[in-house]
Amino acid sequence: MTSIAKQHIFFVDDNPEVRNVVGRTLKQVGAKVSCFACATDCIEKLRYQRCDLLITDVKMPGMSGIGLLREVKILAPWLSVLVITGYADIPMAIEAMKEGALDFIRKPLNRESFLSVVRSVLKKNTGADRLLGKPLTNRENIVLRLIMDGKNSREIADLLNVTIRAIEFHRGNIYKKFDVHNVVDLVKRVKDMGLF
Repeated sequence: MTSIAKQHIFFVDDNPEVRNVVGRTLKQVGAKVSCFACATDCIEKLRYQRCDLLITDVKMPGMSGIGLLREVKILAPWLSVLVITGYADIPMAIEAMKEGALDFIRKPLNRESFLSVVRSVLKKNTGADRLLGKPLTNRENIVLRLIMDGKNSREIADLLNVTIRAIEFHRGNIYKKFDVHNVVDLVKRVKDMGLF
């Protein structure tokens, strides 16, 4: 099992003071923490670095936290995402949840309740590797073949006439079974194993 200490949290906020304070706070759970000033830097790192929990601000220059959430759900659909903001309103919370956010948290953050949510997510992650090494289902084999053909979740959903969420579920299981955390690592692992 993966312990909390081996897990990696990505935190995205354009405010350097907030990144500093929240970064230090997050280290109290015992996980590794990487902080990013913008969504694009985070996305680039996600292509090559393991991440077990992503926490992002909503209001940022360039790509917003909601935009980041959309991109992440294509790149790493299994990834748990918490969205935080000082501009909380009901429509934004609904949009974040529709896009796949695990939770929506208002600033200023209450340190203890924030850390409690983070610990809870990381603790759930420790059971994720129960799928490691298990054989793929027939549907997962089809999804994997389409991933290897360069298709994203939306394209696969259209081809198989199912919801994107269903494809994201299968992708997440595939990632867990191959012990990878992004599509780049999956493609490399599958090729290294000589499966395609």
